[in-house]
Amino acid sequence: MAQLNRFWRWSVLALAIALLTGCTSVDIKQYAENTPTLDIADYFEGDTRAWGIVQDYSGEIQRQFTVDIQGTYDGDTLVLDEAFVFANGETDRRVWTFERIDEHNWNGSANDVEGNVEAKQYGNAFHMRYPLDLEVSGRTLTFTMDDWMYLQPDGKLINRTAMRKFGLTLGEITLVFEKR
Repeated sequence: MAQLNRFWRWSVLALAIALLTGCTSVDIKQYAENTPTLDIADYFEGDTRAWGIVQDYSGEIQRQFTVDIQGTYDGDTLVLDEAFVFANGETDRRVWTFERIDEHNWNGSANDVEGNVEAKQYGNAFHMRYPLDLEVSGRTLTFTMDDWMYLQPDGKLINRTAMRKFGLTLGEITLVFEKR
């Protein structure tokens, strides 16, 4: 009887997780009419600076950082060279390369991201989802990063990223970008 009860508890938990994670998908096309229109090549070409925070599952801020981005675009390929400086003095670097497929679609890759990343832009929004290995308490864990950017009328770009593991949001990253 105890095994049957345990089975049902785990089944209900698995179903609840599946239902919750299945309901979180937003179709980027719903932003197609939103303005101002975001084209990541136009926005990120040149120098951009961002200020960001990393929050854990409870909302507590775990890290603060700035990132300076040098963007180059040749008409087909956008390269973003990102230099991170964290509040504790730690630094990091990520280089993204995006290949334009058409008006709405990009293929991306980065030095610390495995495989290609499909990215889409519609209206004022940009979205991509990708796996990222991060060190947490001395262990390396792979998170699914669900990354959304929204261009604001004043030219600021707001970025919200959900860090998910096993379908659960365990952290969030928020950034605000400003053209230099």
